[in-house]
Amino acid sequence: MRTWVPGSAMAASIEITATTVQRGDVIQIGGQPCRVADLFHLPGGAKRLRFESGELLTLHARSRLIALRMQRVGDHRRGFSPTRHRR
Repeated sequence: MRTWVPGSAMAASIEITATTVQRGDVIQIGGQPCRVADLFHLPGGAKRLRFESGELLTLHARSRLIALRMQRVGDHRRGFSPTRHRR
């Protein structure tokens, strides 16, 4: 796995499914952190995940896992929209 030092990033543990998994998510499998390098769509809503180590994992449509996702501070997808919470 590449060494990566977050500058202005926050780590969040999130529940992922085949629909929400993203490249860069870190999933712990057998005590080893595995970073998702690529995703392949499969029939029935499943996805095949390829990790940076070259290993593969099939995430079925109903599977749920916990992953670590790095988000930049101030990322617009995180938190509340500023227009909804102005005083």
